[in-house]
Amino acid sequence: MAAKKKIDLNNLTPDEVLKYEIAGELGLLDRVLENGWRTLTAKETGRIGGLVTRRKREMAEKEDETKEA
Repeated sequence: MAAKKKIDLNNLTPDEVLKYEIAGELGLLDRVLENGWRTLTAKETGRIGGLVTRRKREMAEKEDETKEA
């Protein structure tokens, strides 16, 4: 079994921050922090990925709107 990599929550990329926020909103963050991303089901990771994509798209649209104004 591979050694568990410790997650440094103070040194995350913006994409990682978004992923962890969404995991928290879905009630999965504790499990991820304790056991890692590999413990999630395909359905759970797919849900996180879909919400990350949606949130990024929404942020890009808002950014475009502010540039136009």
